[in-house]
Amino acid sequence: MKKLIECVPNISEGRDSEKIQSIASVVETIEGVKLLDVDPGRATNRTVITFVGHPEQVIEAAFKLISKASELIDMSLHSGEHPRFGATDVCPLVPISGITLEETATYARKLGERVGEELGIPGYFYEAAAREDKRKNLASCRSGEYEGLAKKLSDPEWRPDFGPAEFNDSVRKTGAIAISARDFLIAYNVNLNTTSTRRANAIAFDIREAGRIKREGNPITGKKVLDKNGEPVRIPGKLKAVKGIGWYIEEYGIAQISYNLTNISITSMHEAFDETCKSAEQRGLRVTGSELVGLIPLKAMTDAADHFLRKQNRSLGISEKEKIKIAVKSLGLDDLKPFDPDQKIIEYLLDKGQPEKLVDLTARDLSEETASESVAPGGGSISAYVGALGVALGTMVANISAHKPGWDERWEEFSSWAQKGQRYKDRLLFLVDEDTRAFNKIMEAFRLPKGSDKEIIKRKQAIEDATRYATEIPLQVMETALQSMEVMEAMLEKGLQTSLSDAGVGILCARTAVLGAYFNVRINAKDLKNNAVAADLLAQSKQIYEKTIEKEARAIALIDSKM
Repeated sequence: MKKLIECVPNISEGRDSEKIQSIASVVETIEGVKLLDVDPGRATNRTVITFVGHPEQVIEAAFKLISKASELIDMSLHSGEHPRFGATDVCPLVPISGITLEETATYARKLGERVGEELGIPGYFYEAAAREDKRKNLASCRSGEYEGLAKKLSDPEWRPDFGPAEFNDSVRKTGAIAISARDFLIAYNVNLNTTSTRRANAIAFDIREAGRIKREGNPITGKKVLDKNGEPVRIPGKLKAVKGIGWYIEEYGIAQISYNLTNISITSMHEAFDETCKSAEQRGLRVTGSELVGLIPLKAMTDAADHFLRKQNRSLGISEKEKIKIAVKSLGLDDLKPFDPDQKIIEYLLDKGQPEKLVDLTARDLSEETASESVAPGGGSISAYVGALGVALGTMVANISAHKPGWDERWEEFSSWAQKGQRYKDRLLFLVDEDTRAFNKIMEAFRLPKGSDKEIIKRKQAIEDATRYATEIPLQVMETALQSMEVMEAMLEKGLQTSLSDAGVGILCARTAVLGAYFNVRINAKDLKNNAVAADLLAQSKQIYEKTIEKEARAIALIDSKM
């Protein structure tokens, strides 16, 4: 698996678009690094920049960004609503794929040492990169902010992990930086129908893990309750892995609660939203929506959609596109400004610039591409696509049945079938393009050089491997299309009976997908030199073919008996 990490530096400039662009653009000068998002905030005077790539390239891009920010931002002149102590205030590295958090922490420390030595910027390692427990928390590292930095640097307890331990003229301008390795964090703001920072903070204290300080008598002005070590006793908040504060955003004329969801597998975005709504209502306030700062994984959005669909007793087996719409509207992510999924969801941004997929074409364009002189897409891809259409019909019947008046108590039953249908559909849609890719691998193998004995052997093996793969892919189409028939069978028996014909057409499409893919298995298997492998693939495919014919016959008999 390819090693990928994400870097999310926060720079202390959110108003000067020219400076922001100059700083962010240096990222794209490093080959192999992709700039995903630049999200400025005027009131906070802070911009969140997000980019991804191989670890070595990412830390090179991060170093260049930190260097550029130190040139263009003067912290002695900075003001803004968000806590900060440096031109590049924080620079977290986040493992995305093929790399552990511990390995990512090694890269974070490598970056920090270089920032200290070459740029003369003092800094602290926090979270997974921290070298001592008291520095794991970003709030502790940044306490005192820029205004208290001179005192902090002179404190032996807070000697920086890298860079100068003095507030010299250079540091006066650049401030300090906190560098970390951490799990994926969502910066998430919830909007309130008030201008009161104090009331927003009260809700933040209800929710965040750290809660609030316990006091004697009056919970706001009373004397702090101390433990035996003289430390304030805290009343924990409702949710784990959540940090939060309240603030007023002049740009929008409202108070917000600014959350950092530090581990969305512990506390999700929708859980934070729901608990905030409850706490706000208890305090006579109302949540009007929310705001996502930076990027979010696709799963966090679909999980939110599933949560709200369950609350409505609605089927979860709807398309990904519809789920995104549900999540946006339910969370009010478009309350302050339009929410563009293509710009905010990581997976969608990573897909940008990739070769166009067959499944992304319109129905007309796919038919035109199939009809062209090109030999791909061919029967294998079209078989997979017909199978996807078939199970889509079965899924449709399940969703209609889940929403039928009078069947409310059965919505989960039909939702489960619709979710199965969606999974089969998505798998078959993947195989549409994979079949064409498999054919292209054969063509690439045949183009390999054959000028020497070594090249001839290598070419023959490449052709054999590609041919085997091109035989296995239509076999996967057969397997998936056969399995998908269970959705249509269930709908014929239990689903809305006025949709019998829809489920029936789904059965016929699945059968066509199996037969079409069967032809492809047979025609490709005959070119395999390994007779044992060819015989095994052919035996598997014949068994699937025979089961499919049986299922089709039973389904047609059932339809005939009900019509």
